[in-house]
Amino acid sequence: MANKTEVKDLLEAGVHFGHLTRKWNPNMAPYIYMERNGIHVINLYKTVAKLEEAKEALKKIASSGRKILFVATKKQAKDIVADKVSKVNMPYITERWPGGMLTNFVTIRKAVKKMTAIDRMKKDGTFNTLSKKERLQVDRLRAKLEKNLGSIADMTRLPGAIFIVDTMREHIAVKEAQKLNIPIFAMVDTNSDPRPIDFVIPANDDAGKSIEAILAEVTDAVAEGLADRKNDKQAEAAQAEKEEEVAVAEPVVEEKTAEEKVAEPKEEKKVVAVETPTEVVEEVSAEAEKEVVEEPKAEKETATEDVEDLTKIEGIGPKAAEALNNNGINTYVDLSKAKADNIKEILTEASSRMAHLDPTSWPKQAKMAADGKWDELKEWQENAKGGVE
Repeated sequence: MANKTEVKDLLEAGVHFGHLTRKWNPNMAPYIYMERNGIHVINLYKTVAKLEEAKEALKKIASSGRKILFVATKKQAKDIVADKVSKVNMPYITERWPGGMLTNFVTIRKAVKKMTAIDRMKKDGTFNTLSKKERLQVDRLRAKLEKNLGSIADMTRLPGAIFIVDTMREHIAVKEAQKLNIPIFAMVDTNSDPRPIDFVIPANDDAGKSIEAILAEVTDAVAEGLADRKNDKQAEAAQAEKEEEVAVAEPVVEEKTAEEKVAEPKEEKKVVAVETPTEVVEEVSAEAEKEVVEEPKAEKETATEDVEDLTKIEGIGPKAAEALNNNGINTYVDLSKAKADNIKEILTEASSRMAHLDPTSWPKQAKMAADGKWDELKEWQENAKGGVE
């Protein structure tokens, strides 16, 4: 666990300095300690408490594998956010916020794919076949896309959370996240409204040192969540490998042949044949034939109960598939008939780490898989990566 934030460190970074008293937002009153020389002073003890709460939530989101989008377009925050966030491999916006970045994410993804297509043209030599004017236009378009969207090129779906520096400046991002019910983490100064924010961190959002101090704590929590996820994956891989080795090492029990199974009862027949030879021979022979005929049938029934690979459904991992199998959902047909709420309960009971999964589309995907419409399912999954059906 990362070290707890110290009030002294925040004090030295100037996190406690608010805005002029005449510019304050009354909703920030619970986080203001006092007024000094016409400036509000933020209560750093509440800042520490809120920061610890936000760090714990961000750590859980990072460990679940979801992305966290950082937004800071003001001059004094740009370089700090780009430097800190790039180290934990998270997406960030430091230029102008593109309208519809979240609510029209499919279109944004198309722009990112266009940038990728230009890179592909340069690699395969197509770019060199263009005229000089066309090459210049393509280069300018590539530079523009890189400047505005380069940092989110790896974000293939909507983020699990959004972290904002200065909510007044990034009010459009706040509204879009609210509309899509995406958790909002933000540094909130005394002139801002904390009500739309899910995780408020009362702090000075104008000074570079203050922003750097808060971002350092936040990115450390994200890095810790990513490390936990990596360790869990390694542990699962080691466990699977161990189970495989045990399965290989187990002695193979040879089944008796039909002749041996028939031969065993015949020995019993010899013991009792002294009293009633004819009846015993007929009875034992009938039992032996019954065993020989019925055993292959049992093996056939077992073979028909094979579990289908549910991990082919977008959003289902090995752990989730195991949880579904344990609750009787073994085939695509079973999954297509299941309700999303029931699936959610199964996942939550199996592991708290799977509580974030959204099984809403799983029955629909399973129906396509059960009907053998694999091309249609693949096309749907590719479109769904944009964050919408």
